[in-house]
Amino acid sequence: MTTTAFDPIDLGGTRLANRIAMAPMTRSRAYGPGASATGAMATYYAQRAGAGLIITEGVQPSMVGQGYPDTPGLHSEEQVAAWRQVTDAVHRAGGVIFAQLMHTGRIGHPALLPDGLVPVGPSPVAAAGQVFTHEGMKDFVVPAELTEAEIERTIEDFARAARNAVAAGFDGVELHGANGYLPHQFLSTNANLRTDGWGGSVAGRIRFTVEVARAVTDTIGAHRVGLRISPAVPFNDIVEDGHRDTYRALVSAIEPLGLAYLHVLEGPDRELTLELRKLFGGALVLNPQTGGTPTGPGELALIEDGTADLLSFGGLFLANPDLPARLASGGPFNEPDRTTFYGGDERGYTDYPTLAG
Repeated sequence: MTTTAFDPIDLGGTRLANRIAMAPMTRSRAYGPGASATGAMATYYAQRAGAGLIITEGVQPSMVGQGYPDTPGLHSEEQVAAWRQVTDAVHRAGGVIFAQLMHTGRIGHPALLPDGLVPVGPSPVAAAGQVFTHEGMKDFVVPAELTEAEIERTIEDFARAARNAVAAGFDGVELHGANGYLPHQFLSTNANLRTDGWGGSVAGRIRFTVEVARAVTDTIGAHRVGLRISPAVPFNDIVEDGHRDTYRALVSAIEPLGLAYLHVLEGPDRELTLELRKLFGGALVLNPQTGGTPTGPGELALIEDGTADLLSFGGLFLANPDLPARLASGGPFNEPDRTTFYGGDERGYTDYPTLAG
């Protein structure tokens, strides 16, 4: 019998009702004290609890890991307490929710950080482009190069944030190793110019991501951990010479850890996606390459043909809280309002209608 996106799946021992995941999407609405979650965020995620798996917006594991305005953290007791209202709401609605741990590294600006802090990276190489701040658009700055001791502390920050996530009621965490953020910067050949054990070769460049994954699995258990990667995706000024060798080595290195899933934000290389699927023993979550349009009903066939175990939907899930039901019935689908993606109030956040009205 053919497996479909509407069939349940076991994810590291957690039963998911279906194979439709809500992709992580930054919404910049953590208006609670100390960059903490709010009641509106609890409503937003609970509305989408019909997903087999919800992966939250990126959550910074430390103060210096913040790269955008009003994004939430998981590095203080205040933040942990605030997230409990979100996880409780999702669980009451029957959902499963993982927190995505996102350290933005060189992507950010001092204007977004407490006094005295500056963005950090594997090497002192600024990303091309600008970032939005409350003071307007600003050029990316040259990051402070992490010392080996600071790298070790950053790994500990991820592990501590994962422990905080479990304390806040999350079912697990996803490590954000994609989209040009800190682990991806270490994987790259233009942001990582190091010649020590954290760069200079494929083994050196994958080391940070592998060590973060190992520290987090040691802390909360591999069954609660996923990793997101985006091979050959140049977002945030990333260059990856020899990307196939890098990702073959990375997935081979994390395979013994027994992670619950690998989440591939797919670039132009479907052949590599299929190769990584064979190398990885856990579930493959795929955010497929769709040529710039949101992942939609046409991609459900990727579950049926075995390309992936789960599909993650971004913009379509943002605008359709009951997306699994809409996919099952063939639509109709609300169109996402891009003007309300980042910041703001309930408009474009918790007011998208469901099929039930």
